[in-house]
Amino acid sequence: MKKIATGLFVMAIFFSTLTASPAQNGQEFSPSPNLSLADSHGAKKIGCASCHAEKRLLDDNESALNPRCVACHGSMTDDAAKTKALINPHQSHLGAVACTTCHHGHTASQAYCQQCHNVALAIPGGTAVEARNTTGQLSFQNQTKESKPQNVDVAIIGSGAAGFAAAITAHDLGATVVILEKQPITGGNSLLAAGGMNAAGTTYQEERGIKDSAELMYQDTLKGGKTLSDPDLVKILAIKSASAIDWLTGLGADLSEVGRLAGASVDRAHRPRGGASIGTHLISVLRKNALDRGIDVRVNTRVVDLLMDKQGRVSGVRVYGKHRGLYTITARAVIDAAGGFSANPVKVAFYRPELADMATTNQPGATGDGIDLGAIVGGVVLDMKEIQLHPTIAATGRTMITEAIRGNGAILVNREGKRFVNELDTRDAVTAAVLAQPGKSAFLVFDEGVRKSLRQIEGYFSLGLVKEGDTPNELGARLAVSATALEATLASYNKAYDAKKDADFRRPDLPRPLRSPKYYAVEVRPGIHYTMGGLKINREAQVLGKDGKPVPHFYAAGEVTGGVHGANRLGGNALSEAITFGRIAGENAAKQAKEQLPRKRQIR
Repeated sequence: MKKIATGLFVMAIFFSTLTASPAQNGQEFSPSPNLSLADSHGAKKIGCASCHAEKRLLDDNESALNPRCVACHGSMTDDAAKTKALINPHQSHLGAVACTTCHHGHTASQAYCQQCHNVALAIPGGTAVEARNTTGQLSFQNQTKESKPQNVDVAIIGSGAAGFAAAITAHDLGATVVILEKQPITGGNSLLAAGGMNAAGTTYQEERGIKDSAELMYQDTLKGGKTLSDPDLVKILAIKSASAIDWLTGLGADLSEVGRLAGASVDRAHRPRGGASIGTHLISVLRKNALDRGIDVRVNTRVVDLLMDKQGRVSGVRVYGKHRGLYTITARAVIDAAGGFSANPVKVAFYRPELADMATTNQPGATGDGIDLGAIVGGVVLDMKEIQLHPTIAATGRTMITEAIRGNGAILVNREGKRFVNELDTRDAVTAAVLAQPGKSAFLVFDEGVRKSLRQIEGYFSLGLVKEGDTPNELGARLAVSATALEATLASYNKAYDAKKDADFRRPDLPRPLRSPKYYAVEVRPGIHYTMGGLKINREAQVLGKDGKPVPHFYAAGEVTGGVHGANRLGGNALSEAITFGRIAGENAAKQAKEQLPRKRQIR
């Protein structure tokens, strides 16, 4: 079996051999912020055996630790109830993650929230400083001795919406599946998705009298992508979008609310009732379904190589586990769902030097590893320079302000207190308009009506991003913009709403007026949000080689691929693409597994 090296090597992991009595239920301690948790626990005579038991080494999921932490300190729900601050790290959109995601035994602890948010969160055994986004490339030392190889039908790289969709689909068709995630939590960028999931011709649209079709979604997507998109892939996206909603609904998802995001001709962005963040909801549903099916999901597990057999077929992966070390998993098919590279400043700067110093909305795992792995085994890479900026990122940090807030009626004003763009134009157009304003930023302005229409807005208040005023004049003073001009701008917008015609900027959708006190604003600026380029695939989600033929037994789905979005992704199309092509990849990989000779199944 041929191993394709990626230049990533493995660092041996060593653990302390200190011994002491295990912790008892109910025992509490207050670790010093200057010590690691191991040191702090040791000072309380709580030794390594408490966490490592007899074998010392932990499984890569560190699953044994969570019950031990809870036994002494209570559950995350218990800790959340004790927290009085607006920002509650034990009750967040990340879900019920392992305690070790933030609390580290042998290195400085750090709140995972700080990977994306500029918030100071004190943590035992760590400091309340902002995390620095890195390329995610680890400096491994070579480990020559590998663990025993394992076998599986389908190996999936990445645990975002595409990876989970592929895994659940393949499992339900009878395949044995493993999901491999390098981060300590599952969800990827999908966990951060906010606005909605586009789909055309759904029952939810029909119930509301919304006239939409796959053809209209197809045309909107091609137009948004500036004709650079692959029409065949876009057609699949549009045609299968409604069935993707049905599939998710069947898994227990609530996608009953329908709104509009930039670039869409009609309301087609599906999200949970009340306007909750769709990413948090979908990932929690997908996680539960994977758990209920007993799908093997491994975190802290980085894929460092793809394996190929003598026939040139992708035949498995070589992985490095945080505790387990280096080992191989042979597979009848491999699905690459590792995501894009927006959080890799080196790679971004290589393709777009002018974006080198720009902030990103992405979680730290979006470093482009999956694209590199696919290219090494012969996959074609395309559209890598097509990097999307999101026009509304909080100017004081890296928090994305969802497009849904504009879809629900918010407007953009500049430092003169004036509108300057159709807020629901495509992301590239709105971004260019914001960058053209003084200070290269703008203010997203909304009222109490918009606030009540979208539940996720409350998070921006918790993060301290929102300024407010009882009147437009008072809000203008808080923003240091012309209060008179802001008041006139709101009056003009409300007049356009009453007339159902935006004569100034031809905004097609005016969902509500802005005349309900209080009035609010968030200063925003553009930031790196999405990479449209990646591995070239066909309609069957097979990765294509330079000869135009599929790389045998190799599939890809989600942001790791290129071709669907072209030069610009429409808001709401990312999750739609991830679910649609994730399901296609999972189905075809499972079929691929069945076509091969049977062999003993062993994935543990």
